[in-house]
Amino acid sequence: MRNSSSTIVLSLAFAATAAAAPPRDVEIVYDVARDGTVMAEVDLRLTHDGRAYRISETTKGRGILALRGDVTRTSEGMVAADGLRPRKFEEHRPGREARHAEFDPAARLPALQQQDRLSLVWTIAYAPPREAVTAGVNDGGKLRPQTYQVAGRERLKTPAGEFDALKLVRRKARPDERGVEIWLAADRGYLPVRTRVTAKDGTSLEQVAVKITSR
Repeated sequence: MRNSSSTIVLSLAFAATAAAAPPRDVEIVYDVARDGTVMAEVDLRLTHDGRAYRISETTKGRGILALRGDVTRTSEGMVAADGLRPRKFEEHRPGREARHAEFDPAARLPALQQQDRLSLVWTIAYAPPREAVTAGVNDGGKLRPQTYQVAGRERLKTPAGEFDALKLVRRKARPDERGVEIWLAADRGYLPVRTRVTAKDGTSLEQVAVKITSR
């Protein structure tokens, strides 16, 4: 574990000061499309009180895919100055064994070194990077490094609105690894508004915000 921790570090500095924390209660509904055809809906919700947080995500298939049942994920933990510090992550899929990951939110490590697939994007929102950052991500398997590079800003139109978006691209560890791109709405507290995953064969899975509610 010691060796793994030493390799999972910030590759370049974050912005000098952290961005404002996300709203204390924010819900984002997304359409998920494969090669342009909508096949599912994702409901993502973050609640926090400045000390503790909870993220829940429910994916519902459309049409015949609805018969497969819902996929649910949750992440819970602490809120720190440098982002979210997960305590536990769970994923439940119909017909499959549940996936779990546990963390030590009090560990004396940068927040990015202990993340799950739900908390990562929100932690990045606390201190949007100027250049590349590397995080350790565990969603029920083992801790794996993921490096994201800043790919600039662009004006992004979605059904949920038009945003000044910061684009991040995950660096591939292998040539056959899936490509991952993330767009964060800089003018809405860096909320995640679009994600695109591209397989080796060129097939793309895109998740785009259609509704944002914050309180």
